[in-house]
Amino acid sequence: MFTDKTGKKLTTSQAFPKIMNRIYNYFLDFELMILRWVSHVPSHSFRKLFYCLSGMKIGKGSVVHMWANFFDPSEIVIGNDTIVGDHAFLDGRAHLTIGNHVDIASSVMIYNSEHDLESNDFVARTEPVEVGDYVFIGPRAIILPGVKIGKGAVIAAGAVVTKNVDDFTIVGGVPAKVIGERKNKNPDYKLGRARLFQ
Repeated sequence: MFTDKTGKKLTTSQAFPKIMNRIYNYFLDFELMILRWVSHVPSHSFRKLFYCLSGMKIGKGSVVHMWANFFDPSEIVIGNDTIVGDHAFLDGRAHLTIGNHVDIASSVMIYNSEHDLESNDFVARTEPVEVGDYVFIGPRAIILPGVKIGKGAVIAAGAVVTKNVDDFTIVGGVPAKVIGERKNKNPDYKLGRARLFQ
């Protein structure tokens, strides 16, 4: 009676979880569409309200600029005094933790799910991503699944980060490699007010 996407026959008990997962994904797709519309509203407070209602946790003084996109926002946690730039993409298909006083520039993409190239059915695999306090991520950088970025680290513009980054290390390139070290090992700054209407 039921078949999967490859045409394999399924019993009712095998099909039921797949049907429930499909229904859940329809609701998630609808939620993501609403959040995409919300991302066009030029009010930090208005957007933050909707992001929090979707399950995202956003700390005091933190803002997400316009045109941000998400996958499953309920697994995203953003600390205090953190700024996420415009057109950023934050993946919540596994746990994504972003620390305090983090500056994420425009068009940064943080992924925590990718296809398993060795799998027969090309299934997705997920790994959490963690971004420490006082990190700066430059424009158009890409962070891949399973990466942990240490406190005070700097990710150069356009870098593709495939491995963990140690505290106060500066990385750049494709794939990202160590290119320097941050001298200030005791950062104590606040990012301040985000631009209005962005």
